[in-house]
Parts: sequence; structure tokens; C-alpha cells
Amino acid sequence: MCQHSNTLLHFLRHVSFPPDAHLLPSALKSCPAQPLARALHAAAAVSGLAEDPFVASSLLHTYLRLGATSDARGVFERMPDKSVVGWGALIAGYSARGDAEAAWGLLERMRSAGMEPNVITWNGLVSGLNRSGSALNAVKALVRMHGEGFLPDATGVSCALSAVGDVKEVSVGEQLHGYVVKAGCRLDQHVVTALIDMYGKCGRADEISHVFHESSHMDVASCNALVAGLSRNAQVSEALLLFSEFVSRGVELNVVSWTSIVACCVQNGKDLEAVDLFRKMQSKGIEPNSVTIPCVLPAFANVAALMHGRSAHCFSLRRGFLHDVYVGSALVDMYAKCGKVRDARTIFDAIPSKNTVSWNAMIGGYAMHGEAANAVQLFCLMQKCKQKPDLVTFTCVIGACGQAGLTEEGRRYFNEMQHSHGISPRMEHYACMVTLLGRAGKLDEAYDLINEMPFEPDGCIWGSLLGSCRVYGNVFLAEVAAEKLFELEPENTGNYVLLSNIYASKKMWDGVNRVRDQMKNMGLKKEKGCSWIEIKNKVHMLLAGDNSHPMMTAITEKLKQLTIEMSRLGFAPSTDFVLHDVEEQEKDDILAVHSEKLAVALGLISTSPGTPLRVIKNLRICGDCHEAMKFISCFEGREISVRDTNRFHHFKDGKCSCGDYW
Repeated sequence: MCQHSNTLLHFLRHVSFPPDAHLLPSALKSCPAQPLARALHAAAAVSGLAEDPFVASSLLHTYLRLGATSDARGVFERMPDKSVVGWGALIAGYSARGDAEAAWGLLERMRSAGMEPNVITWNGLVSGLNRSGSALNAVKALVRMHGEGFLPDATGVSCALSAVGDVKEVSVGEQLHGYVVKAGCRLDQHVVTALIDMYGKCGRADEISHVFHESSHMDVASCNALVAGLSRNAQVSEALLLFSEFVSRGVELNVVSWTSIVACCVQNGKDLEAVDLFRKMQSKGIEPNSVTIPCVLPAFANVAALMHGRSAHCFSLRRGFLHDVYVGSALVDMYAKCGKVRDARTIFDAIPSKNTVSWNAMIGGYAMHGEAANAVQLFCLMQKCKQKPDLVTFTCVIGACGQAGLTEEGRRYFNEMQHSHGISPRMEHYACMVTLLGRAGKLDEAYDLINEMPFEPDGCIWGSLLGSCRVYGNVFLAEVAAEKLFELEPENTGNYVLLSNIYASKKMWDGVNRVRDQMKNMGLKKEKGCSWIEIKNKVHMLLAGDNSHPMMTAITEKLKQLTIEMSRLGFAPSTDFVLHDVEEQEKDDILAVHSEKLAVALGLISTSPGTPLRVIKNLRICGDCHEAMKFISCFEGREISVRDTNRFHHFKDGKCSCGDYW
């Protein structure tokens, strides 16, 4: 109990005058806790004021506000004159607890006592059920309310729309929308916000914008609902446009608004925009909270913005957020994805109360860095700590084994997952196993596993097999996998490019031309390689073949110098990684502009000698770039980390942490 409550209780025990019918309701209105409410109730009983209608009503509402429903029921049952307000308050109280049966029972008793419910009673029933998480019961209550001839007001409609969105009954929502228009409350700000929220939950992105533009409401509630709704439906560009409009109009947005738009960008692949919005948020004087930090950290991780991530870490430390398991887990993930797996482990060890998300973040971090032994060791520690592994845990562990060539260990964990932990493997686990077997050269076994799966394999499964066929040059299985992928993902250019690469590596130019023609006929273009590098607290994005970067001339000159030095040291580009049958010099030129090389060159000319470089790439690193990075790390005396879609490659002194097993 708080000190304030103790002081009041002490005062009540020593008062020398009786409370009156005006003092008690005032005290009850500001009552902060159940024990004090009961003490005031006792004082009312002793003084004979508990039967006073004004005091009894205050007691009823105080107990309901504090969640003491049974105490409220006791007060209500002793009230000699039960009003519509009292019945409605108690019904709303039971509804808010999710006790629909008790709420309906009270409604029937109310009618039996000759008291008919009014709109406020129905509103309390609908809103209470919705707040308790009983959205379906709330919708049923709305339907019954309408069936009995009661027309909901703006408050009731707002509550009902929220429930409709939760159960995704868009047809009911549309009927409510029509009623709103007829009833003339379509411009009510609460109704507008509720309509936007409902359509967002029901996947009707067009209606979200329509409702907003029709009402032209520019307040913080409608902004938050808009961003959340558009984000759910992957309409990030529209969300950014409207959010900018709110900002330019001077709407006083809060931390929820900014956190929502940052999360929207991160969830929809707009990481640089998320980073920029996070900085603007702070410049506007809005301080991030313990929800904002886990939302923005994945953006820093995705573009390797380590300095931004460290700043968020320091901010969390100053504000005392590090005890929050979600902040801690997000920091573990951020450091691991930025190449600082040791820092990730330090944060992980400091989390006071770890959950499955924390363990998975660290195990996944080790897997990403190819540190299978550490991943397995942590997995064993997780079980010793009585933390139950889940689906994600096994994906991380089996994936770690696949990265390091621990084929038998991966098999064992795949079997243990089913037989010892009772977890049925899902698509992602089979994909990990196909990758594990494929990397070990067991392509036929991987193909057999695919055919034995209890459900139809998806693109990820066939993509894993196709990737392994590229490593081992298995044209037959590559064509089988590619045919399935073309059916499942006809517009995924990566699959066509990978098959074309396999043909090219075998000098099968007819196959290359056939795939190229197929892509041309379908209007498909190869996805451009893109890499990010953070230099002096700024993230630079480099695109393969793009000359728009302001330092491109210097970057190109540096690459030419490196090419000369590498040739002098005996390095020859691996032209097998170029798609088409072109002259060897032209192949060399194509390889020279891969985005990771551009990023590394920019890092070399923009940082002092010996500074480590960290690069993130949106595609898998090619064999030529992998070899080039080894030479550059040795020649320039730099540690170079490259994170591709598969894992981290740490280059140092002419060697890679993957041991060329990738």
C-alpha cells in the first residue's frame, strides 16, 4: 500500500468527528487503493451512512474503478433503490472482467426488477466486453442491442468498431459505417479513429485512406490509427506521406505516434527511413520510451548502423531500460547483426530475467557468425536454466550446425526436437535440414528429405536445394528445383539468376540464354546488389552499377588501384560468377562494381588505416568478392566484416571466418 494510503488510514483511526454524506463521497472519489476503500466503507457503515444513496453509489463506483467487483456487488445488493445507473455500472464492471455470463445475468435481473436498460447500459456492456478481450461477445452484444431496437451513439459505435476489427467481421463494420453516416456522427473524432482502426485490422487499406480524407481529422489519435492500419497492410509509402502531413500541419504528436511510424518503416523494409525518423523524433523533443527502443534497434541492425545502436544502448542505460527484457533482447540482436557478437553476449549475460526471445537472439547471433560450438553450448545452458526451447530455438541451432558443417549434430537436434521436446518440424526446420545436407554435398539425401516431407515444400525449401546445387554444380537437381521455384515464385528473379549462374559455371550458354530470354519475356530484371556501410555515424548505401554516390570517382580509382595490386600479387578474378558469355575483360569490369566492393572501397578511402570495416549486403556474397575481400584484408591490413543474406564473413590477414565453407 502506498504511503498516502497509510497516512489516510492512520487519520481515519484517530478522527474525533464522524464523516458526513459529503465528505465520504469526496474521499472515495480520490481513493487510490482497495484497502483504503474498505476502510472508508467501514467508516460509512459505523456512522450509518452506508445506506445513503449518494454514499452507496460512490462506494459502488469506487470498488468498480479499483477492480473489486465482488465488493461492488455486495454494496449494490444492499442498496434499497437500485437505479439504472447502478445496474449499468455493475453490468459494465462484470463485462470489463470478461465475465459475459454474469453481465447477461444481471441484465435479465434488471429487467425482472422492472428496469429497462438504456443506451448507456448497452454501451457499458459492449465496451466492457471489448476491453476485457472478449471481442466476439462484444459483437454479439452489439447485434442483440440493435435487435432490441436500441441505436448506439458515437461512444457505443466506437467501442463496437474496435471489437469488430478484432474479430475481422468487416461486413458488420461496413454496416456500422453506413449507420454512422445516416446517424450524422461520421465526423466525430472518436468514430473516425475507430473506423480507421477497424478497416486496418480487416485489411481494407483503401477504406482507411478514404475515411481519413473524408473526415480531414488531424489529431494524434487519428494519426496513430492511420499509421497502425496502413502498416498492417504494408502501405508504408502512404503512411509516411500522411505522417509528414501531420507533422507539417503542426499536430502535437506523441511518443506513440513516432514509435508507430518507426515500427511501420522497420516492418516494411524502410530501415534508413526509420533511422531518419528516429532522429527527427528526438529533434522534436519527443523522448523515446522502452517500446521505441526495441522498435528502432532492428533498423540499426539491418543497415549496420552500429554507432546509432550504441547511442540507443547508452540512452537505455541512462533511462533504466536495460532491465526490460525486450530492450535487452533487441540490443543482443542489434550487436550480433552489426558484427559485435562479443558485445551481444555481454548484454545477454546482463539481462536479469531472460525469456525465450533473449536466448533465441543470442543463439541466432552465434549461428549468424558461424560460431556453432558457442550456439550449441548456449542451447545446452538454456535447457539447464529450465527455459523451454521453441520452434525458433531449433531453427537457430540447426542453422548454426549447417553453417559450420556439423551435419550429424544437426540431424540429432532435428530428431530431438520431435522426440524429446514434442515439437513438430515446420517448413523452416526442413529448410535448415536441406541446407545442412546440401552444404555437406549430400544433395540426393536432401532431395529425398524434401520428398518425404508431410506437407508441400515451399519456395524456401527448393531455394535451399538450388543454392546447394550452385556450390556443387549439380545441374540435374538444379533444374528440378528451379522448375518448382518458377511455379511457386514466378516473379522471383533470384531463382532465374541462380539457375543461370549454374549454367554459366558449366559453360552451358544455351541454358543461360534460355533463362535470360525467359526473364525478358516475363519483364523480369535481376535484382541489383546493394550494400550499406556506416562511416562517421552516417550510413552510406551503394548500388551495383550506380554512379550517383558523390565519392564515386574516388571509389572507382581506389578499386582500380586494388585491382592492380591484386593482379601483381597473383589474384585473378573468378569470372564464373558472371551470368553471360562475354569477353573476359568485360567480365572483369562487371565484377569490379559489385556493391560490397564499392562499399569496402568507400570505407578504405574514408577511414584511417587499421579501422575495421563493416558491410551489409542484400544478396549473397559471390565467390569472386569473397576471394577479393581476403586479399584486401591482407593487403590493406584491415578487418573486414561482410554480412550477406546468409551469414557473417569476417576477413582478416587473408582468411575468412567461414573457412570457405559457405
